[in-house]
Parts: sequence; structure tokens; C-alpha cells
Amino acid sequence: MHWVRSAALPVVVAMTGALAACSSAPPLFAPDGRPTTLVQCPAGSDNCEQQAQAMCGGAFDTIRATTENGGRSLLYACRGK
Repeated sequence: MHWVRSAALPVVVAMTGALAACSSAPPLFAPDGRPTTLVQCPAGSDNCEQQAQAMCGGAFDTIRATTENGGRSLLYACRGK
């Protein structure tokens, strides 16, 4: 039983580190004060836009869009309703 605990310790430490890497930073804001959200998707797809539209319940403004290493990042702010 002691062997199982000692073998599990590195796994727990690695998982804790991975979760820490996923922690969110304080929200960023658009120049007009609206909060922004960053989504990532495969390059060449419209999945980022679909995610933004779904999260905003409609219209959004693109703050920044970048494509790098086969992935796309979209920073957006929802428009007011």
C-alpha cells in the first residue's frame, strides 16, 4: 500500500501544476471598458467566431485575432444588447 501512495505522489504534483497553468488572469477590458474573452481554435476554422457568438448571445467585436502554429486565438468583447 505504501508503494501505491509514493507512486501516486508524482501524479498528484503534476496534476496540480497543470491546473495552476490553467488558472485565469484578471479580466482584460476593451478600450470602452467591456470585458474581453480569449478563445482558441484550430487555424482555418470558424469555430472561434462560433464560440464568441454563442457566448455573447449574438454580436461581438473582435479585439485581436492571431494565427500561429496551426492554432487561432480570438480576443473579443460582446456587444451590448
